[in-house]
Amino acid sequence: MIAKLQCVVLDCADVVELSLFYQSLLGGVVNRPDPRWSLGDGWATLHADSGFVLAFQRVEDHRPPRWPDPARPQQFHLDLGVEDLDQAQVEVLERGGVLLDAGDGKRSWRVFADPAGNPFCLVRD
Repeated sequence: MIAKLQCVVLDCADVVELSLFYQSLLGGVVNRPDPRWSLGDGWATLHADSGFVLAFQRVEDHRPPRWPDPARPQQFHLDLGVEDLDQAQVEVLERGGVLLDAGDGKRSWRVFADPAGNPFCLVRD
């Protein structure tokens, strides 16, 4: 094991609207302060009563998925918490992952794709 699941991130047009929708289903706290994330216009979180965290990321010109239309597939990504970004990157690449965005060296996350092309982030704990 090289990481632990921090949250599932859903792309959307309105982060507040979607976080409140899921809060109405799951309970919990929208935008609870958490040192792992910066909150803002383009990012919101829901810390559900179960302990699970959903995050919502605003995407310009968001086109929602159309189930089960493969031309408009589901849209989400995983944030995986790691202690050492550099070491985790090596291990992800060894397992067939692809680095998509290494950032500027100052960020606390990097973007990868899994072998099927689905994006996910390694985030420093």
